[in-house]
Amino acid sequence: MARIRVGLVGCGFVSELHMYAFRRVYGVDVEVAAVAARGDHVVEFAGRHGIPRVYRSFAELIADRELDVIDICTPPNLHADMIVASMQAGKHVICEKPFAGYFGRAGDAQPIGKHVPKALMYERVLEEMDATRAAIERTGKLFMYAEDWIYAPAVTKTAEIIRATKDKILFMKGEESHSGSHAAHAAQWAMTGGGSLIRMGCHPLSAVLYLKQVEAKARGETIRVASVTGDVGNVTAVLKPEERTYIKANPVDVEDWGTLTATFSDGTKATVFSGDMIMGGVRNLIETYTSGGSLFANITPNTHLMSYQTSEEKLASVYITEKVDRKTGWQYVCLEEEWTRGYLQEIQDFMECASSGRQPLSDLALAYETIKVNYAGYWAAEEGRRVVL
Repeated sequence: MARIRVGLVGCGFVSELHMYAFRRVYGVDVEVAAVAARGDHVVEFAGRHGIPRVYRSFAELIADRELDVIDICTPPNLHADMIVASMQAGKHVICEKPFAGYFGRAGDAQPIGKHVPKALMYERVLEEMDATRAAIERTGKLFMYAEDWIYAPAVTKTAEIIRATKDKILFMKGEESHSGSHAAHAAQWAMTGGGSLIRMGCHPLSAVLYLKQVEAKARGETIRVASVTGDVGNVTAVLKPEERTYIKANPVDVEDWGTLTATFSDGTKATVFSGDMIMGGVRNLIETYTSGGSLFANITPNTHLMSYQTSEEKLASVYITEKVDRKTGWQYVCLEEEWTRGYLQEIQDFMECASSGRQPLSDLALAYETIKVNYAGYWAAEEGRRVVL
C-alpha cells in the first residue's frame, strides 16, 4: 500500500475539516506528519490530532524532505506564493479556494476594493494566474484544487444523470450564502480578493462550470463561457448597530451581496448568488434545468433529519449545522456534513492521485476558470455592462 505524508499549512476551520477527511482515507496509507502556523494554537491543534511535527514557519515545513504533499489552508492572499514554493520544493499541492485573486500592488490607493478599477484587477489576476500556472506546470507535480462541491454526492449524482441522458443544460442556478464570516480577513479585499462572491460564490460557480463540461464531454461538444454580467452591493450597510445581533458581515471594501450570470458559447445560462445576510444556516444549492428534466442539488439545507426542539441548554453539546444562531425550533440537521459537502471524497481523490500520479477531478483548469469568470463578474458589475471573454 502506498504511503503518503502530508504537511498542513494553517490550523483553522478548514484544516479541521481536512483532518477529519484524512483520517478516513482508505486504500492509501496517509499520515498528516507535520503542521505549520504562526499562532500558538498550532501546538494544541497538533496535539489533538496526533501530528508529530510542528513548525512555526512555512519555509520550515516545505523543507521537510519526508513530506509528499503540502495542504494549503491559509487566507487567499498567501495561496499563489505558497503553491509555487511548495511545488518547487518537490511537493504535490492541495490548495483551498480560491486559487488566486487580486490583493494589491505597490502604489494602489487604499482600500483597494474601493479604488482599484475591476478591469485592471481582471487584467492583473489573469497575468498572475498565467505565471502561477506556468510555474506549476514546470515542476511536474500535481496541483489539487480543494473544491469540495465537485465531490458533493448531490453534485456527483447530477453529473452522473447528465452523462447518462446527454440532455442539454439550459439553465443552472447556484447559491452559497449565510449570515456572514467571523474571520476578520473576510472584510478586506487585500486579504480575500473580494467579498461574498469570491469567498462563497466560488463554490457554486465551480460547480456550474464543472457540470457544463460534463455535458460538453457527454455530447461531444466544446462549450466555454462567452460572456459575464454581474451586480454587487453592501446591503448590510443600512443596518443600525442594534440590528447586527445576528448578521456578522461588516465589510471594509468588499461586497456582502453578489450575483453573476454566465452566458455559455451554446447560448445557455447560469446564475450564481452569494450573500452574507442570509439567516438560518449555510445554503449550498445547485438547480439544473435540462432539455429532459430538472435536478435540485440541496447540499445544505436538506431533509435528512428535521428537528423541532425547545431547550438550547440541553442541546449545548449537539452540532446542528453551520452558521445557525440557535438550535431550537425547526432545524435542518446536517448529517455527516463532511460527506454531504464532499470533503471526504475530495481528500480521497487527492490521496489516490498523489499515490498514482493521475490528475484529480478538481484540477488547475477548474481553479483558473473559476477565478477568471469571478473577476469578469466584478468587472461587469462595476461598469454596468456585459464583459465578453
